[in-house]
Amino acid sequence: MNWKQATKDYQDYLRIERGLSQNSIYNYTLDINKLTKWLEENKMEVSPINISQETIQQFIYSIAKIINPRSQSRIISGLKGFFNYLVFEEYRKTNPLELIESPKIGRKLPDTLSIEEIDALISNIDLSTPQGERNRSIIETLYGCGLRVSELINLKISDLFFDEGFIKVTGKGNKQRFVPIGTLTIKYVELYRKEVRVHKKINPAAKDTLYLNRRGNSLTRAMIFHIVKELTEKSGIHKSISPHTFRHSFATHLLENGADLRAIQQMLGHESITTTEIYTHVDKSHLAKIMNSFHPRR
Repeated sequence: MNWKQATKDYQDYLRIERGLSQNSIYNYTLDINKLTKWLEENKMEVSPINISQETIQQFIYSIAKIINPRSQSRIISGLKGFFNYLVFEEYRKTNPLELIESPKIGRKLPDTLSIEEIDALISNIDLSTPQGERNRSIIETLYGCGLRVSELINLKISDLFFDEGFIKVTGKGNKQRFVPIGTLTIKYVELYRKEVRVHKKINPAAKDTLYLNRRGNSLTRAMIFHIVKELTEKSGIHKSISPHTFRHSFATHLLENGADLRAIQQMLGHESITTTEIYTHVDKSHLAKIMNSFHPRR
């Protein structure tokens, strides 16, 4: 088995058996490609079946000189998954990364926006254009429902259950969940849908897709990043902001206002509560207030 065939088989496994998104599969493939490129550059003719721990260790040492510990950790994790698959399929007896440890990295706290900063971003949207109405609706939905960017661009009109106050979201691994949506967010979605989207010539393939580009097709992840970056610059906000920042802000503001962590976990679609717990580190002063207000030994 060569690297090309092993990579293709692994991609099929990730897509069919694990139900991962195309974006996740692409990222896993990048990790394998980095290793195969390094092998080619160093004229090492080894296959995925016989590559040794020593060779993998040399590769890790080489990338450690040019990338940060967090990126190293992600590549090691990605390759471990690939070789675990080969062991599972009985192509190999052992995983060559089994004894290779990821570098120690501190927990990276997510950037968040204050309510005032979110209002400033929205106020800088040019509402004189159809795209402006759409962009306001996009920002309000990202922040109002805590969606991932992939969840936003795949949101369907048939997923909107406004009478019940929910939207149906398709998250990682095609797992679906219902997320509450507030009246203000509903207002801006409906304004876009009934006043702007209805006048578009829509590609039949995107007939049920909520957010569309000027040509009547689905928006891309890159377009959402561009919209957010442009608004950030116009608003004069000096933070590293991406579409994911609105998701972080959604969770942080809920926690600050007393929401239950388990409820936040369900709304975000996190499999593990551990992932949601990162938000408890964002504002320790808020947690101290809760402790002093509610604990019997305060």
